[in-house]
Amino acid sequence: MKLNELRDNPGARPSGKRLGRGIGSGLGKTSGKGHKGAKARKSNPKPRFFEGGQMPIYRRLPKRGFKNPTRPNYAEVNVGRLQAAIEAGKLDAGKTIDAEALIAAGLVRRALDGIRLLGQGELKTAVTVEVVGASKGAIAAVEQAGGKVVVLGAASAEA
Repeated sequence: MKLNELRDNPGARPSGKRLGRGIGSGLGKTSGKGHKGAKARKSNPKPRFFEGGQMPIYRRLPKRGFKNPTRPNYAEVNVGRLQAAIEAGKLDAGKTIDAEALIAAGLVRRALDGIRLLGQGELKTAVTVEVVGASKGAIAAVEQAGGKVVVLGAASAEA
């Protein structure tokens, strides 16, 4: 059997409706759309959440709180993933680990508004990590392993 000999099983792909081909076809004249009205027209652009004139759910439900449009979006890295990358040889423990090193190692795809270090996992190697933010647990884990966390922009955060 050759690729050009492949065929679907009979009846696997039903042929589409042939609309507007005369009264005898059963789908002539109005082509199964009835008479007039919005749904009979060529285009029927209903809004995405249209509920037939009923007050839509996004207007029925109350809104609460505040969504900050300028909230920073951090790329997050756990200390356990740092250790795994060091063991795999993707990160050099002797050098400072910063955003560029993490991107090159494949731990984050892009830095976004900065890297935030989180404390899940265990770190056995002493490393110097340069990040925009770090949790207390992450700082404790790095310092317990004999390393250091440098939080960039800490002065602006305190002011």
